[in-house]
Amino acid sequence: MSYYTLLLVLMVAAMAAQWYMSVTYGRFSRIRNARNLTGAEVARDILDSNGLNSVVVERISGQLNDHYDPIHKVVRLSDANYSQPSLAALAVAAHECGHAVQDARGFAPLRIRADLFPVLSFGSNIGPYLIIGGLLLNLAPVAWLGVLTFSGAILFHLITLPVEFDASNRALATLRTNGYLAPAELSGAQTVLTAAALTYLVGFLIAVAQLLYWVSLLTGNRRG
Repeated sequence: MSYYTLLLVLMVAAMAAQWYMSVTYGRFSRIRNARNLTGAEVARDILDSNGLNSVVVERISGQLNDHYDPIHKVVRLSDANYSQPSLAALAVAAHECGHAVQDARGFAPLRIRADLFPVLSFGSNIGPYLIIGGLLLNLAPVAWLGVLTFSGAILFHLITLPVEFDASNRALATLRTNGYLAPAELSGAQTVLTAAALTYLVGFLIAVAQLLYWVSLLTGNRRG
């Protein structure tokens, strides 16, 4: 399989993963949980039960842009997940609170990702320009420097995987143990979190494929 074909396959996989996430989220966002709890209510309760009373839960506009801000210690939930009592809202809220718990407990992958993010983000952004510039100017050292800096994207995605998977595992355990969801509802929350995990996995594979593509250009390996 050529690198072009591999990239195409992975790009299609990425679009499929995003579509699956959107469809799955939409499906379970229409299913109300039995206790009629909103994402904001569950997030606040999870944080307080873990001694994280100082972590704020905020509402932000948009959809599926929920996140935990480790700098300002804020769990930010999108409109629907903040205010609606759906299975999807509870899954997402519990997941983001999982990141807050990771932060408080000193979860190593989260700390490493936070520390390396500025450098890795800069490297992954400038890398392709160095590669292309090196190729156009026939400056191999510059191009290989671009490959090296772009490889930061691989490292970032690789570190992200255990961070996200652990947060989802914490979320499911909390939803079950604290009784926020009935046993029959847990499978729905797990489906939402699994769909989200697929997008991170595909993102990692795409980054790997892109790196292989750049290396193939520099080594002249364009055989398919």
